Amino acid sequence: MSSQVKKIDWSSLWKKEDWWALWIGLLIFILSLPGYYNTYILGWVPRVAAPWLDPLKSIVVIGQALTMTKAYVGLNPVISVLLFYLFLLTILTIAAWLMGHNVRRFMAGFTIMFTLTFVLWWLFGYAYFNATPDQYAKLHITWSIPVGSDGILIYLLLVGLIISNVVFYRKLPAVFETGARTEWYIKTAIVLLGALIGATSLKYITLAVTLVERSLIAIIAAYLIYWPIAYLLSYKVFKLDIKWAATLASGVSICGVSAAIATAAAIGAPSVIPATVSSIIVLFAVVELVILPFAASSLLKWAPYAAGAWMGLSVKTDGAAAASGALADALISAQHGLSTYKGWILNTAVMNKVFIDIWIGLWAFILAVIWLTRIEKKPGERVPAIQIWFRFPKFVLGYLATWLLLWGVGFTVGAASAAKLMTGGITPQTELFRFFFFALTFMSIGLTTRFKTLKEIKAGRMVVSYMVSLIIIILIALGLSIAFFSNLPPPT
Repeated sequence: MSSQVKKIDWSSLWKKEDWWALWIGLLIFILSLPGYYNTYILGWVPRVAAPWLDPLKSIVVIGQALTMTKAYVGLNPVISVLLFYLFLLTILTIAAWLMGHNVRRFMAGFTIMFTLTFVLWWLFGYAYFNATPDQYAKLHITWSIPVGSDGILIYLLLVGLIISNVVFYRKLPAVFETGARTEWYIKTAIVLLGALIGATSLKYITLAVTLVERSLIAIIAAYLIYWPIAYLLSYKVFKLDIKWAATLASGVSICGVSAAIATAAAIGAPSVIPATVSSIIVLFAVVELVILPFAASSLLKWAPYAAGAWMGLSVKTDGAAAASGALADALISAQHGLSTYKGWILNTAVMNKVFIDIWIGLWAFILAVIWLTRIEKKPGERVPAIQIWFRFPKFVLGYLATWLLLWGVGFTVGAASAAKLMTGGITPQTELFRFFFFALTFMSIGLTTRFKTLKEIKAGRMVVSYMVSLIIIILIALGLSIAFFSNLPPPT
């Protein structure tokens, strides 16, 4: 790295994916804000109503579910999907053009990506592919592949891998690679994640003060206990490259995919690192979702709050953590004498997860500073402060902005009132886009991951390192959950 101070190149504001993730995420967030006043500019967007059984009710127009007005009542779901495609195609193509990409190739590539992703989202939204056991009674089914709604991302990843390594095992057509913009999609999703974290944290901060106070242990656990253990195991024991070790440590310690992407950007890791780590995270999150809630219902039925905290402190990815909390809630509250805990176990799980997620932006900043001033610094070199700005991932600014803006509104009008309005009007719109950008991400990871490449980078060691780190974290989380949540009185 040159010690010379670089001049700020303002053209990066419209020439870099990092910035365009910020602009597009903020645009969608701003368009969703009138939902606070029951005006849904993005109310025409479609959502796959997973888990679904009736194909005619499998796609929902968000505005029809959110408002009593007549604005979107007559909108056909098929038209809604078409509008969704055209909206994303337009804003992404404008960005691609300004970044200097071939517009025709990008439009063709994105069209393929959108079609594959949405069709597979719909297909694997079918209840038997994703419903969790706590949903069986409502759906009137007796079995499914219980991966939850986040598990749909696994299906997208697997289909992408099949297309890349089986259908086109010799060479993936260039049009697929053009549309598979993994980092752009995930960075945009992280900006929108800030809105979800902002609204959700407002909702849970109004819960019993004791629960909120004890959930602060989540921050200490994730950043000061989990991360160093996972990093040292990966770097010292399994001999992973330092950038692989840091990215993996964030993924297994904090909030999964989002933390891995933010860390990789902060430390300047090549794109193959966060893509590979993200795949491992989601695969193991599904395994956790299938196993841990049942373990909690057996081991911690005497301490229901601890069961919820264990899910929030252990299960990676937000969707899987919430799903595992919901399943543990259903299993424990159904037992004799524990019905009063219904809802509180899930709340405790999500609350712990939210406290961990809030600090992703600060952690990315800390790692950027450490990497520039300690890891990459040459002897005798002085690192100018402006270098931290160049290294710091700009999309994280969007994550912080959406989160802090919603918090500002919450503390102005009252957290409880704001949380109710936001979760009813703003975040359902941003959350749809966030999930779809995540879906595009995992479709892209599958399409661009070649098994022979994984062999070359020795991904086996990474999988083992992640698994060992995760097992240790799960055991530590169990101990922390019992220590801080087992002696709380039942809800009143």
